[in-house]
Amino acid sequence: MNHRVFVANRGEIAVRIIEACDRLGFETVLGVSTADKDTLAAKRAGRVLVLGGPRPGDSYLNMDAVVQAAVSTGCTAVHPGYGFLSERPAFADLCAENGLVFVGPSPDALRALGDKLTARHLAESVGVPVSAGGTAQSAEQVRELAESIGYPVLIKAAHGGGGRGMKLVTSAAELAEAWQVASAEAEASFGDGTVFLERFVTDAKHVEVQIIGDRHGHRVHLGERECSVQYRYQKVVEEAPCAALPESTRALLHASALKIAEALDYVGLGTVEFLYDVDRDELAFLEVNPRLQVEHPVTEAVTGVDLVREQLLVTLGEPLSFTQADISLTGHAIECRITAQDPEQDLRPSPGTVTRWRPSAAGGLRLDTHIYEGYRFPPFYDALMGKQIAWAPDRAAAITRMEGALAAFEIGGVTTSLPLLRRILAHPDYQTNAVTTHWLNGDLDNLMAQEVH
Repeated sequence: MNHRVFVANRGEIAVRIIEACDRLGFETVLGVSTADKDTLAAKRAGRVLVLGGPRPGDSYLNMDAVVQAAVSTGCTAVHPGYGFLSERPAFADLCAENGLVFVGPSPDALRALGDKLTARHLAESVGVPVSAGGTAQSAEQVRELAESIGYPVLIKAAHGGGGRGMKLVTSAAELAEAWQVASAEAEASFGDGTVFLERFVTDAKHVEVQIIGDRHGHRVHLGERECSVQYRYQKVVEEAPCAALPESTRALLHASALKIAEALDYVGLGTVEFLYDVDRDELAFLEVNPRLQVEHPVTEAVTGVDLVREQLLVTLGEPLSFTQADISLTGHAIECRITAQDPEQDLRPSPGTVTRWRPSAAGGLRLDTHIYEGYRFPPFYDALMGKQIAWAPDRAAAITRMEGALAAFEIGGVTTSLPLLRRILAHPDYQTNAVTTHWLNGDLDNLMAQEVH
């Protein structure tokens, strides 16, 4: 059956989805805002429809406009990419009501995973390790829970992410106010003020397992990624596999991810996220992201699997084209997120016209981007310009290859994160794999002051 897919996203991920559809022989329709009519995705799509004004609420987040555009153009499926509507159960429901296949898990799975507390309880119920924590109703219960966990503790929003509704508490004196502020932030950002406590791990690595399932009962993991280089909970550099894990811990990580996938009867592409406590050699379940991840290319680089192709096919009812035994990891891959942000100004956004865009032409590299010379980078969306991916037979060689790619990359007209990325890759802590999730938060200014040779 020939499919026509509505691409309900923008930027590099829209280009990536269109390319996967092209390889499958599927037609594409792209929904854009008025600010995105001249993007690379718009030039590549089979057809383009304007959804509304430049602000996301008027276009990419307007569920009715997206569904109406998909139905009116005869689409059979909607791919939401990541962000925007990708994790909204109401949007998945609306697609189903209008005869459209939502390229993602079921609305019930989205609902279960949209609440971190529910997801945490699910993990516990199938024997997956979680960090010490829980929720409470009264100030007294909150105090008792924090004392039982031990300071420092982290207050987190049950719904949403991106650091909103999240507070680090180092003593009992800060607890009550931080709980109230976090709850208010969560209510304002996500429409639900539910928050909970977890142990704060000072030296943790962020590791995540790529899973995929079909409608025929098959579920497979495709290894893990490490995403420890983060700034204020936003990932900056990712790699696959995680070189810091002992093999027994890696096996537990993979088995835990599959247990959660089985418990959810998971269909589609997803990522099960964990914190790895380096000192204790302990894993703790964080959450499930029920969608395509920004950092999926590093998994593709080490497995040879086209994840977007497989995601489309399993959501449309096809069986997986491989089994667990077919999956093997070869070499090491690193991804650097190049953004229109100024690392000298606390990564402040820097939109503008891109006057020069000259990536490295060396081998072993992949660039996922929507940028071209003359592109006007708009101020309305996230700052991602492109993802530089480097593959090599081992981690040290991948670092060397990425350093060469970043050194050769020329971008003009906008201030970018390239100087920061070059310094991260050159730093001894990164090269020896000693970075943890809080490393960049405490070292951004010092890092930018260093010379890169």
